[in-house]
Amino acid sequence: MAMRDTDRALVQAASAVAKLRCRSAAHTLASAARTADGRVVSAVNVVHDTGGACAEVIAVGAAATQAVGQLETIVTVGDRGRTVVIPCESCRRLLADHFPALRVIVGPADDPQVVPIADLSISIPQTP
Repeated sequence: MAMRDTDRALVQAASAVAKLRCRSAAHTLASAARTADGRVVSAVNVVHDTGGACAEVIAVGAAATQAVGQLETIVTVGDRGRTVVIPCESCRRLLADHFPALRVIVGPADDPQVVPIADLSISIPQTP
């Protein structure tokens, strides 16, 4: 899938959140998700020794809280100059289950690509 201008803007939005809010070991990733009508929801992960929550999960919760509807595209970036990251296995599964048509931005920050969540979920074994 080709990158749209709105996709580039979403990467910039996630990068801005990472730069502003990911300043400690408790917050190391930021996600930005866009709805079909153009609204953007952003979130950061929460790291804790008893567990934590990925930025993608928190973005889904924030979207639900704000009643923004179906997510169309999501991207996650790392703090301190790290690149765009692929959602973890659990997040890929959650995103695919809740938003089967979701577009995910992945790849190097200087040349990201958009892939369907289904393409990222192929390697996830299904539970019986």
